[in-house]
Amino acid sequence: MKNIYVVRHCEANGQEPEASLTELGMQQAGKLANFLLDKDIDFIISSPFERAYQTIASLAEQISIEVVIDDRLAERILSSEKHPDWREMLSKTYDDLDICFAGGESSNMAMSRASSVVMEVLNSEYKNIVLVSHGNLISLLLKYFDNRFGFKEWETLSNPDVFLLVFSVGNQPNIHRIWTESIYN
Repeated sequence: MKNIYVVRHCEANGQEPEASLTELGMQQAGKLANFLLDKDIDFIISSPFERAYQTIASLAEQISIEVVIDDRLAERILSSEKHPDWREMLSKTYDDLDICFAGGESSNMAMSRASSVVMEVLNSEYKNIVLVSHGNLISLLLKYFDNRFGFKEWETLSNPDVFLLVFSVGNQPNIHRIWTESIYN
């Protein structure tokens, strides 16, 4: 059995790759580390974005595990252009997984790269893995394994958020949202 803890980063100062966590985000990261401390984590993999790394750095330090950076966990780019109706555009990408806006990435493309990370860790010796990424990419990863995940579920994600994917037999996990607002309030 393998457990993959899919973590959405804590509150950040922006969306650009170098955006760091806010003061509240740093406090959340400490609480997240405490939450994951007793889970026997033996591997941590993170998006290269600063806010993702900062989210898990405290846990990594406490359990003496190096964070592996993987570009495939970077946030999905919807479009290289700014659009005031970006939420509507994003919503469409959950219904048409192949739609691709200028300079962006389709949902299928994003799901493919995120799921490839999961498949690699499933074929590794690690048993309890933390994977840190971003809201849109995480929602698409969850959709890859359970088609019921969509735009509405993306809207309900919190910063941070944690989903546990339990792989017992084969490549179809049981998915549990294990982070709740009450944990960090």
